[in-house]
Amino acid sequence: MIKAPHHPSKKEFQVERIVLFSDAVFAIAMTLLIVDLKVPDIKGTGISERHFLESMLTLLPGFFGFLCSFFLIGLYWFIHHAMFGYVIHYNGRLIWLNMGFLCSIVLMPFSTAIYSSYSTPDTIFLIAPYAAYVANICLTGILNFFMWRMIGNPKNQLAEGFPPGNYLRDAKIRSLLLPAVFIVSLLACMAFNPIIGRFFLFLTPLIMSMVRDKKTTQPSPNK
Repeated sequence: MIKAPHHPSKKEFQVERIVLFSDAVFAIAMTLLIVDLKVPDIKGTGISERHFLESMLTLLPGFFGFLCSFFLIGLYWFIHHAMFGYVIHYNGRLIWLNMGFLCSIVLMPFSTAIYSSYSTPDTIFLIAPYAAYVANICLTGILNFFMWRMIGNPKNQLAEGFPPGNYLRDAKIRSLLLPAVFIVSLLACMAFNPIIGRFFLFLTPLIMSMVRDKKTTQPSPNK
């Protein structure tokens, strides 16, 4: 296990290194999402507007997957940014937990490609590709929960300045709500219909907004 140095002159700088490295990983993951979207290559002569539009329509599953994962990664970047706004110290466990969390983020372009490639009219009824995507989201949410729990534990002395009230409790609950919504969506796909099941995802903003401490929605980190 790597032991983090505790010299006061190095502490803040090392925390900033963790944040900057994490930001770079988020940026690369978000950029890689667009790689699988290719401009349609229409062969033959006599190409018409109809041919072009039909080719563009084949990109809709990939474009939807891109938008969904882009905003999910953006959401997790925002959460990570808020979380590390309170972090004043670090240790080896936090570094490795953060690495695991970032690994799940880097996996998202791959799981998104699987999800998008098998969301065509001929393959949308397959459960396994969507399950792979859901598994990635669940892994990210669970690791996010453990990060909140680690930095929020006073015994670890990793963070300070949390707003009063239920800010930490709500943050941990919200970190598990997103995986829960995706799991319910997957179960609905298996029990009813894959198309109907995916509509459960549109309830995510409403469900997450229900777990919010109105007094602490605008955190003010004490850095």
